[in-house]
Amino acid sequence: MDINYLTAVMHEQQQAHQRFLDESAKALLKISETIAETLKNGHKLLLFGNGGSAADAQHVAAEIVGRFEAERKAFPAIALTTDTSILTAVGNDYGFEQVFSRQLEALANKGDVAVGISTSGSSENVIKGLEKAKEMGAICIGFTGGRGGAMPGICDICFIAPADRTARIQELHIAAWHIICEMVEKDLVD
Repeated sequence: MDINYLTAVMHEQQQAHQRFLDESAKALLKISETIAETLKNGHKLLLFGNGGSAADAQHVAAEIVGRFEAERKAFPAIALTTDTSILTAVGNDYGFEQVFSRQLEALANKGDVAVGISTSGSSENVIKGLEKAKEMGAICIGFTGGRGGAMPGICDICFIAPADRTARIQELHIAAWHIICEMVEKDLVD
């Protein structure tokens, strides 16, 4: 263990959070407004990603269905990363690149919001999911990092975490989601 390395990592986090503060407010406000309006209009939020991004999809769905901080009614949000029978059946029968697009074909309606989460912005199954969601008439939101990968060209709104390392991107994603959940909840409760 090296204190200098630890300090360097913490400094890198601090710099990423400063860039986040400087660069991300407009995108987060637009995402918050879009999700709140979608939920007010009786539509749902569909979230998906791989690995840590799958965990983020589940985390956000729990905040929307359960609650973030305020006591309120439940709102519809589904993480497409949780049904192992669907994931393994679609992965086996159609290929892993179809695990989200197949679910979106079944679940997405015009006016819903589909959120693809990929630190690289280029995960094939996430990109195919966003393309299917757009085809189904859903509003597409992307969460990515670095240069954004393919997501900005597909999504109606794209949050690009201002970092290049996966760990920093994931840290900024969850910070962004907590801000969005707080703003959405405030809008829905007030």
